[in-house]
Amino acid sequence: MMIVSSIFAIIMGILVIFIRSKASKKPVTAKKIILPPIFMSSGALMYLFPEFRITPLEIAEALFVGSIFSIFLMKTSNFEVRGQHIYLKRSKAFIFILFGLLALRILLKSILSFTIDYGELTGMFWMLAFGMIVPWRIAMYIQFRKLKREIEGF
Repeated sequence: MMIVSSIFAIIMGILVIFIRSKASKKPVTAKKIILPPIFMSSGALMYLFPEFRITPLEIAEALFVGSIFSIFLMKTSNFEVRGQHIYLKRSKAFIFILFGLLALRILLKSILSFTIDYGELTGMFWMLAFGMIVPWRIAMYIQFRKLKREIEGF
């Protein structure tokens, strides 16, 4: 199960890179920034099943680590204005950071799988990912709104 989830994580990482490169060619909208965490939130339904539930301490740990990881994503997600539109700037560092975080995730998951039940570990890593994407997207939205106001002359 560990190998399958690691392969899936690598495929998802590659998919994110392709999506990110295509996104830099089209103007950014508020919807494109806000929707991914909303869609991801459906994953919280896993907590309906006892094997995925985690303790409050594990929730705090996962959210803390996720928020630390989000800083790297925030630093590599910048916008630029072209004409009257806002575009996401391409960053080569983003690819390296994304794969670095992915490698760290796989390493941590393989180490922690010896001491933490797989279902619980899955719940923790989903919480970590959610704790990473939400602050990152909030920061992107704030930066986007600031540029949008400048374009509109406010």
